[in-house]
Amino acid sequence: MPRRTPQPLPSAVAVRLELLDEPGAMSVVAANVGAVGGRVRTLATVRRAGKAGVEATDADTVEVELEVEDADERALVEALEPLREVIALSVTRSMGKVFGKRIIVVGGGAQVAQVALGAVTEADRHNLRGEKISVDTIPLVGEENIAAAVRAVADLPRARMLVLAGSIMGGEISRAAEELRAVGIPIIALNMVGSITDHVDLVISDPVQAGTMAVMAVADTATFDLAKQRGRRY
Repeated sequence: MPRRTPQPLPSAVAVRLELLDEPGAMSVVAANVGAVGGRVRTLATVRRAGKAGVEATDADTVEVELEVEDADERALVEALEPLREVIALSVTRSMGKVFGKRIIVVGGGAQVAQVALGAVTEADRHNLRGEKISVDTIPLVGEENIAAAVRAVADLPRARMLVLAGSIMGGEISRAAEELRAVGIPIIALNMVGSITDHVDLVISDPVQAGTMAVMAVADTATFDLAKQRGRRY
């Protein structure tokens, strides 16, 4: 299966909208985003915001965060503010600007904690030099749960690297790992029992070092090239 190359984070305009919570409201917003040349890249429901007014018959509303590429900020605001469906609009900062690239760590609690230690420490060093790298972790048990988490990384915005931290992984997890790598997200795994070590980009025995190298692999301010290390074990 061909592998995709991770692309740089694109610039985006981010807006928070309070919308009428009714069918079709979001499609109207999307149509107007397209009318000014924008492309919706991220859409997240923040919360149900209650009534649009004070009367019992007033419509319910919902707050959403919208990130749009290829659109001028002013043109986007002018296209969305007059809409009947938009109760309120404010320009915010995109998650890419705030939290940047994401390192995802999945596996056993003790190993995840040690990988996170190395990743957070290294991310701090690069973030002080202008990077934005965040670290997300989840301790999980069971082949099915871990395989589902690996596949879901492909759907996480801004995910740039997965670290598998455990003592035994294989089977469905290995198949999920190959699927994830095929969409361009590399994987570092701890040296462990099971077939997973044959289905990742790099195997590292020390969990702290694994976290450190994961950050170095995605940081623009580092000289570490994962492609030159692919298939090796340390």
